[in-house]
Order: sequence, then structure tokens, then C-alpha cells
Amino acid sequence: MQIVSINVAQPVTIRFNGEDVLTGLFKMPVDGQVAITPMGLAGDSIIDSSVHGGLDQAVYLYHKEDYDWWSNELGRDIPYGTFGENLTLAGSDDIAWVIGDRLEVNGVVLEITAPRTPCFKLAVRMDDSGFMKKFANAVRPGAYARVIKEGSVAVGDSITVEKTKMDYATVKEVFEQWHSNSKSPEIIKKALASPIAPMHRAKLQGWYDQLM
Repeated sequence: MQIVSINVAQPVTIRFNGEDVLTGLFKMPVDGQVAITPMGLAGDSIIDSSVHGGLDQAVYLYHKEDYDWWSNELGRDIPYGTFGENLTLAGSDDIAWVIGDRLEVNGVVLEITAPRTPCFKLAVRMDDSGFMKKFANAVRPGAYARVIKEGSVAVGDSITVEKTKMDYATVKEVFEQWHSNSKSPEIIKKALASPIAPMHRAKLQGWYDQLM
């Protein structure tokens, strides 16, 4: 597996329901070495820090193979960065990320922490008011990661994956729970045992308490 695109954004104002909204979703590919710190990629903008960015959602990963699937599904080419990812990865048809899996790339170590659960801004970027439902149904959320060891990366860098040995929930399982009306206490318990991002932990814990 390797990096095929590195993407960062400057703030962009979009129009939604008659109001101007600032977003950092409109990420664009950049060249050269890019520093990754515990707070994310150098040159990237995080606008709504209550749900994006921070130590536990510092880097968002999405896959070329998912781009290929979406392009076929929607009948058009989709440029890297469209889904708001920082790193576009290639080399696996279906990465079954588990919370706690780790990636090493050029000395940088990332730990998978949560699925992406985007808001209306992605629908605006896709110019499709129904896209959030399509995104939920596709179960191709990509994954957030925290930075365990900082450094710099570049397009073409190879990635080594270290799968966790623990029986934690997968990223897709957490994503499905997020959008399901029928919650699974077993999956939620596995997610709560993992090093999941705090925002997701709080929501899952609330659901678990209701179920129990």
C-alpha cells in the first residue's frame, strides 16, 4: 500500500440553507514532503474542531479503491481530496480497518481511531442533496487516525500496516452502528474497549447505557 495523494485545504465559504458556512472540507492535492504533527498535516485547515481534527482525529484516510467505486457508481471522475481526506491510499481493494490498527510510513506512525461520519458539507461538495444517505448506504467511510509518531510523508511513500491483535470493533462496524436504528450491544462493547476517538466513545457509551 502507498500514498497516492496528500491533500490539505484553506477555508472555503459555502452556501447552505441560505446561510454562509465556512469549511475546511475542500481539500486539494499538494506536492513534496508534508509534515504530519499530532494535530494533523501542515498547511491544513480545521474549521469545526468540535467534530473534526484534534489529537484523536488528526489525519483522515481514504482509499483510491473507494474513489474507483464511487466514480463507477456516480458515472464521473472524482478528484482525490473530494471526500476531505488528508491521505489518499492505494493498494488494497478492501481495508478492514480495526480501531487500534497502526500504519507506518516514512517513520510516521498513525493509529486508526474512528470512521468518518460527515455532515451536510459533503453533500454540498458533491452537489447532491441526497449524498449523505448514499454515503451511509455505501459503508465506505474511510478512517480517522491519531499521530503516534510525527514526521514527514510524500506521495509514493510505502505504507506498512500492523493489525491490532485485540478483538476490537472494525471501523465499518462502528460506522454501521452510527447509522443503524438497531444497535448491537456486542459491537458497541468491542468499540468501547478499543482506543476509539473520544467523540465517538461518548456517543457509543450513551447508546450502550440505554441498551443495558
